[in-house]
Amino acid sequence: MASTQTLEKIYDLIAPLNKRGIELTPETTFAAGLQLDSLTVMDLVAEIEDEFDIVLPLNLLPNLETIEDVANAVEKIVSEGN
Repeated sequence: MASTQTLEKIYDLIAPLNKRGIELTPETTFAAGLQLDSLTVMDLVAEIEDEFDIVLPLNLLPNLETIEDVANAVEKIVSEGN
């Protein structure tokens, strides 16, 4: 499971996009929960990449359905870069 610090940073990036005001948890989904369209998701991906100074491979994106999925992927990429 991703660290609380990573999850909190991602929550902060998602907050302005959370138009429905739902509670953000590791299990929150981008499509069903947050109801983000593909353009908004790509903007969020760019913000996450900037925040963590990483690149999320495009082939990985379809598998990232929840906030925890993204946080785990971020931590894996960050750890591989060190």
